[in-house]
Amino acid sequence: MKFNIRGENIEVTPALREYTEKKITKLEKYFTDTTEAIAYVNLKVYNGKKTKVEVTIPLPQLVLRAEEVNDDMYAGIDLITDKLERQIRKYKTKVNRKFRELKSNDLFVSTPAQATKDEADEKELEIVRTKRFDLKPMDSEEAILQMNLLGHNFFIYTDAETNTTNIVYRRKDGKYGLIETV
Repeated sequence: MKFNIRGENIEVTPALREYTEKKITKLEKYFTDTTEAIAYVNLKVYNGKKTKVEVTIPLPQLVLRAEEVNDDMYAGIDLITDKLERQIRKYKTKVNRKFRELKSNDLFVSTPAQATKDEADEKELEIVRTKRFDLKPMDSEEAILQMNLLGHNFFIYTDAETNTTNIVYRRKDGKYGLIETV
């Protein structure tokens, strides 16, 4: 696994870099091939006291992402590693269960989409950010899992059965909605 570690309002010391790499490298045991994986780590300090650790690891099957705010940077790194490990275990359990139910090797796994935010001015609508990504086939259950792993409120995916683009979203009541295209 390769690392891209950067600091905001903090100098990334060799000791901090080594500790971060050591902790996140432990996640490699869950994957068969991480030679091309890059862990993007962002270390931030607010007002000289609060620290925030953000980690994003795009993998072929999923994107791992977590944030942690803590008073101590090292404790934040420990907590974020635990969060990522829980995400991996939850995802692997779900995939393995689905694999057993299908009893075949024809299991679709998707690269999660990244949500975009458009800021609307009262006088004019302006697109301030555009993202492009491949939609891989999956079912609505896997799409909800991916959405939750990313911490987003919606997720766009291609339905494996109908080959149409669908959207799952989190409703205000905490349940999930599905928008199917025709």
